Amino acid sequence: VKIIANFSVGFDHVDIDAAKRKGVVVTNTPDVLSDATAELTMMLMIGAARRASEGEKLVREAKWKDWSPAFMVGTQVTGKRLGILGMGRVGQVVAKRARGFDMTIHYHDIRRLPPERESGAIFHETLEDMLPHCDFLTLHCNVTPATRGLMNAQRFALLPDGAILVNAARGAIVVDDALVQALQTGKLRAAGIDAYNNEPHVDKRLVALSNTFLMPHIGSATAETRDAMGYRALDNLDAFFAGREPSDRVA
Repeated sequence: VKIIANFSVGFDHVDIDAAKRKGVVVTNTPDVLSDATAELTMMLMIGAARRASEGEKLVREAKWKDWSPAFMVGTQVTGKRLGILGMGRVGQVVAKRARGFDMTIHYHDIRRLPPERESGAIFHETLEDMLPHCDFLTLHCNVTPATRGLMNAQRFALLPDGAILVNAARGAIVVDDALVQALQTGKLRAAGIDAYNNEPHVDKRLVALSNTFLMPHIGSATAETRDAMGYRALDNLDAFFAGREPSDRVA
């Protein structure tokens, strides 16, 4: 094996250290997933807030009987505070989409964006400082030793009561026990999730909860994006075998 042309932007499933030891080049497919993942993030946000899973189940099981003022009441997305953990490519597109809902954007990243790219977003030096300002929290960071298990019980406790978590990044960022407890106790109103620990085996407790809106890790699953990912991977292979440096080399 000379090169692994990874068909995704994330590469935590590849043993990078082993690849380096063996002299194997590893590439990924950045940039082309941003719009599709941001779209799915907004879907997760709205679906969790408006109880989409519960509503669809009522209709499909023919259990929708009548209407009342309190029937299927969720919470509004428009005008709320959105916290973005990881203001990279996807995070910035999510912020752009969220502004269409008049959301106030807060973010934490290891580096602050230049003012022209912040577009009024509020930077927080630490995650702990940002969390109390989040009606919605969406995760868009890579899995590293520093971010693995980052969203634990202590950090969930810093969110406002009734906040909503969205994870279209990686499951390993979240401690499942802490997430389940926050959902069960009402600390979190709901969660919209597209990335899990131990995929494709989803924690049965998350499946059993009515206040989870769950997708099978399909953030990049549009025809346009998958085509672009394939061509990006091919470009990296072409460059490598032509003796050039692949543009998306990560190892």
